Amino acid sequence: MKTRFFEIDVLRGIAIILMIFYHILYDLYYFAGLDIDLWSGPLWSIGRASAATFIFLVGVSLTISFSRAKTGLTEKEMFRKYLYRGTRIFSWGLLITAMTYLFLDKGTIYFGILHFIGIAIILAYPFLKLKQLNILLAAAIIAIGLYLKDLAFNTTFLIPLGVKPVSFYTLDYFPLFPWFGAILLGIYIGNRFYPKGKRMFRTPDLKRQLKPLAYLGKNSLMIYLIHQPILIAVIYIASGSLI
Repeated sequence: MKTRFFEIDVLRGIAIILMIFYHILYDLYYFAGLDIDLWSGPLWSIGRASAATFIFLVGVSLTISFSRAKTGLTEKEMFRKYLYRGTRIFSWGLLITAMTYLFLDKGTIYFGILHFIGIAIILAYPFLKLKQLNILLAAAIIAIGLYLKDLAFNTTFLIPLGVKPVSFYTLDYFPLFPWFGAILLGIYIGNRFYPKGKRMFRTPDLKRQLKPLAYLGKNSLMIYLIHQPILIAVIYIASGSLI
């Protein structure tokens, strides 16, 4: 049985809690009409920190998985593994696209965090063997993303890259620029501190105290998929009508 690294699950669990907290406030704003500023200050920072942690840990986890798998798989089998994994997660993203298109008046999610993670897992494959170079590439990708974020163009085909059309509005948007930079930073950290799939540092023995957080981290995808329908249903029941 392959060892899971407790600290990674705990960090992912913390990110899940931050995400749920942020989404509760967002749903109250969007569906219940409460006046909540989610685009600046501490609340905006909480939302970004949650997403950045998830994405960064994807990069770390990819290096661990890659290091363990390459001893028993061919290059072609390795790529198929990540192609399948990325496609599966991207498919969940497409389901969210369909649901938001059908049930929301506006804000359809065309390239949210699951779309991004799915594509990023596939694109990350050639970078998994790189080390320090990933830092430079990450910096370049983040810089390009920051440059693109305030620009608008008359095209929808480049939305995944961070090139937005005029008057573009969506409830969840994680383009490759700049977010793929966080994946590359995670890959660098994974290669640096978990070489050959082994932890190169000691951690305090807090498994019993932090077990609930680790449990959330282990089941992060399922929690992500089900938490929003539950939150929206609760708000709907509590308010008596869906605004």
